Amino acid sequence: MVAEDTELSCSVPPDDHVIVLFGASGDLAARKLLPGFFHLAQVGLMPPGFRIIGTSRKDISTDEFRDLAREAVDQFGRGGLSDDQWSSFSERLSYVASDASDMSALATEVDSAKASMSSSVEVLYYLSIPPMAMSGIVKGLGASGLIDSGAKVILEKPFGTDYDSARALNELLLSVFAEEQVFRIDHFLGKEDVQNILAVRFSNRLFEPVWCATHVANVQIDVPETLGVEGRIGFYEQTGAFKDMVVTHLFQALGFVAMDAPKSFDNQGMAEARQKVFNALELLDPAKVVRGQYVGYRESDQVADDSDTETLIALEARINNERWDGVPIYLRTGKRMPESRRVITVKLKQPTMDLFTEQIAAGRTTDGDELVFEIGEPGSIKVNFQSKEPGPAMVVGPAQLKFSYKQNFDPRCELEAYERLLHDAMMGDRTLFTRAEGIERLWQVAEPLLKSPPPVELYEPDTWGPDSVQGLVKPATWHLPVPPQKAKN
Repeated sequence: MVAEDTELSCSVPPDDHVIVLFGASGDLAARKLLPGFFHLAQVGLMPPGFRIIGTSRKDISTDEFRDLAREAVDQFGRGGLSDDQWSSFSERLSYVASDASDMSALATEVDSAKASMSSSVEVLYYLSIPPMAMSGIVKGLGASGLIDSGAKVILEKPFGTDYDSARALNELLLSVFAEEQVFRIDHFLGKEDVQNILAVRFSNRLFEPVWCATHVANVQIDVPETLGVEGRIGFYEQTGAFKDMVVTHLFQALGFVAMDAPKSFDNQGMAEARQKVFNALELLDPAKVVRGQYVGYRESDQVADDSDTETLIALEARINNERWDGVPIYLRTGKRMPESRRVITVKLKQPTMDLFTEQIAAGRTTDGDELVFEIGEPGSIKVNFQSKEPGPAMVVGPAQLKFSYKQNFDPRCELEAYERLLHDAMMGDRTLFTRAEGIERLWQVAEPLLKSPPPVELYEPDTWGPDSVQGLVKPATWHLPVPPQKAKN
């Protein structure tokens, strides 16, 4: 392992930046952003000159903000924090209270930070704020004179709640910023394994020729979670699992899985390739959607007794193009399920088994091969296939090949998803960020479901949802839960 203070050779550091962190006293800043900036600084991927200005409506001092940041890095960082390391980082932190109606003190702090640095300093605004506060902050930034042609802004999901609200938000953003200045973050796209889908496909002849309707039986993107919605019930009642997870993370991941080869791996090439997938997505059919709600969700005082908010959703999507003609794509995510996993499975069609006469006579069938991407930090890739079982007869059984990042690559360039995206934004690289046209198109695809959602079906906590979730994919099966014979390999 490489020491935390060893600079990486994987990338060059960005130019000098002033980073303004809205919502600096919030949960996301504590769990991901402040620890992320600290780790980037330790491995040499922050600018040589940088300042982080925390801001929110909370009236605290710079010293109090630094104490909060230290607690966050201690609790959610990678460990091994020394006083010297923290001292060199914390002196770059400051704090000023602000709200949408008055950003004068913030503007003064930004100007002061810029004046203390190089003449080419850039400013990055991170809006780690609730959706209802987004419009006010964007308008406040525009009215305050804080935005110039070199400024950048990162926004957290959700990007609207339907097509009309997403379009209105984009129009507001583009009245203050140019599209090239806007970075709509989806941390799912920053995960190494999601990007590795492209590397595995396009650099290996073993996989790309079968990545099409001729050979693929179905594609599954499955993100079950063991946690409930504790602490987020107010937010969840306004969104539900579909708006929270599918329109953002799962659809965006599908763009990576289903795209044709991009012209290049830069911003323009990747954006065009993903947009072609989104444009070819058929409108969702509510008859092919299952909405579930775990028993006990309505016990909260913040939830109505007849709440129709889904805590689980499973659906079938279709892509109307030659590559994916007729291939069902199954998406599922839910709370209070038996496992927390992030799995993308490309399941191939069953082969002809005419040669295996003894197996057919015994009624033993085989599944098609699977390519399974386990999304983690770091994750793994598995190939599930058939191999001859030991013994005198020609009988095949399940086998597995597995790739693991930890076992195959030097960990020095490993970054957590938020860290990678923070660095990309400072570099001005929008490749892994979403664009306005993509967001709006995905809300168009969702419109039939939003207008006519099927009623929620109750399911017991720690189960895989109502029976209709399994019925959705029949005669196929979900990759999860993994059958015992596969789990032992």
